[in-house]
Amino acid sequence: MTGFLLTRAIFIGVMVYSSSVIRPIEGHPIVSAGLGLVVALVVVFAEMRLRDAAVTSLLGALLGFGVGLWIASTIVDALRWADTTNNKVQFLNGLLIVMLPYLGLMFGARKGEWLEPGKFATLFKDARTQKRNRILDTSVIIDGRVADIVETGFLDGTLVVPQFVLKELQYVADSSDALRRNRGRRGLDILHRMQKMAGVEVSISDLDYPEIKEVDLKLIEVAKALAGRIVTNDFNLNKVAQLRGVEVLNINDLANALKPVALPGELMNVFILKEGKEPNQGVAYLDDGTMVVVDNARSRIGRHVDIAVTSVLQTTAGRMIFGRRADAGAGDTPAKPGARAESDEAGRPPRAPQPAQPA
Repeated sequence: MTGFLLTRAIFIGVMVYSSSVIRPIEGHPIVSAGLGLVVALVVVFAEMRLRDAAVTSLLGALLGFGVGLWIASTIVDALRWADTTNNKVQFLNGLLIVMLPYLGLMFGARKGEWLEPGKFATLFKDARTQKRNRILDTSVIIDGRVADIVETGFLDGTLVVPQFVLKELQYVADSSDALRRNRGRRGLDILHRMQKMAGVEVSISDLDYPEIKEVDLKLIEVAKALAGRIVTNDFNLNKVAQLRGVEVLNINDLANALKPVALPGELMNVFILKEGKEPNQGVAYLDDGTMVVVDNARSRIGRHVDIAVTSVLQTTAGRMIFGRRADAGAGDTPAKPGARAESDEAGRPPRAPQPAQPA
């Protein structure tokens, strides 16, 4: 701090001394020294104000001043044909020389942040809104839940269906196997339903990569080309796409995130479907496929029982609920034919049973 003060004092002294020696106001050394003092104080004041200014603002001010001065000089040179001895012409020339550099200086200082590399690059980018493409996988179309998600508005952007996915759906729909045929036709119906939704854009892409045989790898290349995300419920495609740097929207992850949480101590009514791996265990399933392992429920197979949740095991493969019978009485309700677990939860079709574990 002392160094700055000393430098300013020396600068002011030099300006005052120089003015008194050179005498810009001829015949008045004291007045000339006073003029030098005023100029030095103005310069020091400006330096103190600019000390905290951003570098980009300073560069912008210098650039704006230079551009304004160049424009003013060009205009003055273009007016050489005018009578330079005329007071009005002289005033106009002086006004241009002062006004345009000043405007350039102020404008450049205010807009100096655009000299930052990040913002400067945006000047050359397309200002139009970029489309958000969502590339649909065959499995997620057949699954059908994507149509409900789109209808609720939680999945935005353009839904892109590559031609090779459409061909795969058609191939499945023409299968001789009744189950595969129904799945393929269901997928085509889902696509037709989404096309009819108001405000939903479904695009059929002709992008194809004949040199790539696997459909999953083709989907990844399409996602890269369109700068979009893959919508799928295929676990393997999810992992491969992430390894290749492509973002994925997994419908199963969304369904798991929206499952109601079963807390220890909560009561629920379930249908004991079969016996468990451990003695006296019974196994039930919720409507979303979550397996419920119940202690002391082996004798209640084929019946509805009230249970109290003891613990919940959450894994990447799914969720398991462990519980015990809320009462040991014999008043359980007999099961109706085809009855399923009575639960408030809804979601995916039941998954394959997982090995039961003791609570």
